[in-house]
Amino acid sequence: MHCPFCANEETKVIDSRLAAEGRQVRRRRACLSCEERFTTFETAELVMPYLVKTDGRREPFDESKLRSGVVKALEKRPVPAAEIEVAINRITHGLRTAGERELPSRRVGELVMAELRKLDDVAYVRFASVYRRFQDAAEFAEEVERLQESSAAALDADQLPLLPGDDK
Repeated sequence: MHCPFCANEETKVIDSRLAAEGRQVRRRRACLSCEERFTTFETAELVMPYLVKTDGRREPFDESKLRSGVVKALEKRPVPAAEIEVAINRITHGLRTAGERELPSRRVGELVMAELRKLDDVAYVRFASVYRRFQDAAEFAEEVERLQESSAAALDADQLPLLPGDDK
């Protein structure tokens, strides 16, 4: 590591510790020439797949675009920031561990919708309306109806709490 003050190549690590919830290593260094101290951060370089757009273009995965879309869908919704981060991390982890060099961009959209559906129904419908390019209110209503049907199906008799006097 070159010293940022005198450009000397000889530096030594004085202290190392984990940072950014264990995703980085913070190192305090000292220059052996000018004796100035500075901090460096080390992160793993993970290769994310390229996304193949519907028109055939390929572009690298951009986590800031993912974050922007998720945050926009959840705007003014009562979802804690920590839950949003967990959802974004699950999506990026899923893409990273897919083991593919290229993935259809549609797959990212489907992963986002699945995570939004777990977090907030309104955010899910907002995102789906833009992602699936709803043309009118009827398409919007159909999606809401599908959402309600799947939610009702999830609440079968086995998941309902027993009330006093119920025999089962």
